[in-house]
Amino acid sequence: MPDSIIEEKQGSYLISTDKSKLDIMAIHNYLSNESYWAKHIPIRIVKNAIEHSMCFGMYDLSENNFMKQIGFARVITDRATFGYLADVYVLDAHRKKGLSKWLMRFILTHPELQGLRRFSLATQDAHGLYTQFGFKQLEQPDRMMEIKFNNAYYPAQE
Repeated sequence: MPDSIIEEKQGSYLISTDKSKLDIMAIHNYLSNESYWAKHIPIRIVKNAIEHSMCFGMYDLSENNFMKQIGFARVITDRATFGYLADVYVLDAHRKKGLSKWLMRFILTHPELQGLRRFSLATQDAHGLYTQFGFKQLEQPDRMMEIKFNNAYYPAQE
């Protein structure tokens, strides 16, 4: 069943859940080259992650009706009990305009993400943003476990 499409415009910016609008190459470029969490991620993994996630594209519409991807986020979820917020970014040139806060409000009020028992994320440097929306340190970190593969996207050393 395809995802329902929800969009919201604010000035010359648009947030959309329409995956057909996503600029996969722009998203891959940011994640692979600019992010600290997905350096060197292969395009095939980005495509697969997008296909199996609820996605939120942010676009600048101000350039002669050209829609430029300037932000992105995705939620890995069963849409019933759990959500994990991932790959959130807004390009540097568009920061300090309240766009990250708008994106977070849009995501957290999405009808299919209501009533989740747990919504989590990992961040190195954006705690200030996420705490404004109710995210906090784990109450019982001793209950959380993980398998982490460091440098998963780097070519294997031979």
